[in-house]
Amino acid sequence: MTREGAALIIAAVAALVLLAMFLGWRRRLRRDSGLTAPLGVPEHATVSARHEVLYVATTAHDQPLERVAVQPLAYRARGELVLTDRGVALSLDGSPTVFLASSRLIAADRATVTIDRVVEPNGLIRLVWRVADGTIVDTYLRLASIGPQQILPELERLCAASENGEQS
Repeated sequence: MTREGAALIIAAVAALVLLAMFLGWRRRLRRDSGLTAPLGVPEHATVSARHEVLYVATTAHDQPLERVAVQPLAYRARGELVLTDRGVALSLDGSPTVFLASSRLIAADRATVTIDRVVEPNGLIRLVWRVADGTIVDTYLRLASIGPQQILPELERLCAASENGEQS
């Protein structure tokens, strides 16, 4: 076999792998097309803190390696996590603002691993929340300037407000 022949075979295999990845992602987008995150922050929400974040992924609940393409949270992005008295807002670059009201939040904790990302122990924040149809998903965030332990108490308070039936 000549070098040109070997190069053509390698190029063909690489093209097939890329095509399979593309078709797999398109299939996932179609599968999850009914899942959307709530958009827009309520008018009278009082902002308590803002933090720069890297949005990592949204996955099926307790399955950190099973990505879910919830719109507009389908792709990784930099942005801002805004804590309010009514929930949390995710303002990601290139996407509309997602608002997770306290009534949707189930839990907030720390994680180390999710799809595409492994960090130091407990270096990610995991938000567990309900999509409109009741599906439970986990959203993973990486804080840029502070540690998760510094905002986790506020996130847990917002989740507890949901459990106690407070208005959000």
